Amino acid sequence: MSTQIKYAYKRHNTWVFRRTYPKALQPLLGSALKQSLKTGDATQAKARVAELNQTYHSIIKEAQAHTNDYPHTTASTATQAPRLGVARPRYQRARLVGDGLISDLAQAYLAEAAERLRPGSYKSVRFALELLCSHLGGRAVGELSLTQGKEVLGYITQLSPNVRKYRDGKGAGLVELARLSQEQESTTSAPQTQARILKQMVQFLDWCVGEGELEANPWDGLRVKDRPDVHPHGMLSDEQVMILLQAKDRVLHSALIFALLTGMRSGEICGLMAEDITAKGNLGRFISIRPNRVRLLKSKAAEREVPLHGMLENLLDTALPTSGRLFPHLSVDRVVKQYAHLRRRHPGLRGTVFHSTRKWFITQCERTGVPEHFTASLVGHHSARSANKLTYGLYSAGISDAQKREIIEGIRLPDWEGAS
Repeated sequence: MSTQIKYAYKRHNTWVFRRTYPKALQPLLGSALKQSLKTGDATQAKARVAELNQTYHSIIKEAQAHTNDYPHTTASTATQAPRLGVARPRYQRARLVGDGLISDLAQAYLAEAAERLRPGSYKSVRFALELLCSHLGGRAVGELSLTQGKEVLGYITQLSPNVRKYRDGKGAGLVELARLSQEQESTTSAPQTQARILKQMVQFLDWCVGEGELEANPWDGLRVKDRPDVHPHGMLSDEQVMILLQAKDRVLHSALIFALLTGMRSGEICGLMAEDITAKGNLGRFISIRPNRVRLLKSKAAEREVPLHGMLENLLDTALPTSGRLFPHLSVDRVVKQYAHLRRRHPGLRGTVFHSTRKWFITQCERTGVPEHFTASLVGHHSARSANKLTYGLYSAGISDAQKREIIEGIRLPDWEGAS
């Protein structure tokens, strides 16, 4: 016996809703509300019929209000008829797992990523998915195989570090960019860059699995063969710190002193607000590093309170704004570019970046005998206070403000008088 659903019938294995409007309203609304339910499943069709019945009653109610207010409305033409503020529910036709196009799914993934990622991270993810879609975007995600993954990885390993800067590369796909890279440069991107591009593609496929578009990730076992070779930037020596302080750079000088005496990241310094500073009696002034309207933080551990060195308190009183942003002219991009300018002017800074100031601060803490987990509290790292991260990690409230103050006051810039 076939299934019966009131106000619905089955046509070509798809349920269709149809319900006739009252005769008095048909000149205004037409003969009936008719809409495909985009499913062949009876249970799902019943649920959608119930939803459309509510829409039907809303349409009737609003149409009756219009006819009462405007008695001649029913005689109006279709173009003159009033618009009713009732929207029909939209339904998508069911499809098999794996039928979704890679390009369509990538757009949905990027829309979601844009909400949770910072601009720099989003740009990196977008680039990786643009490479993927340029090569396989027209295929159904269920058609992907490990062989195709190896093919994509092969092209990724041919890309040069400057692939985004090619004039001929604008709008080019993965295969074309790989060819241009081979023709114009003899070097390829670092293994960690290749691994990052591949990882972002694999994460997209993991998302497809989570969304029910794939049963399993076919590229889960792909790896970049060359071992990533990390070249960390150098730590500032005392001689290099002196170069930075004596340069008295118009843009970076105050920010550099903040970085050297607190270990803050450049993004944290750019987002400092005068309102984040609090006085704690004989313990002096502290600054709260927390998310605000200017910037987010790298992790939950980065949210912290840091005591201000006496030199920084003097800087606050004499040179920095008393409200709003402490460094309103700075952004991370400008910090990077200005430090590069300093590096060109002073060859002795070769091999260092602004982040090297953070390494210098941490090194001073270690050399003065500060326990590692104390330093972690000050610089916003996850604490390494116990092997199982349980005793201190879960049960301790952290070091006291007095202990923090003692650590900060133990930091000494070389040639103190000259630096101030």
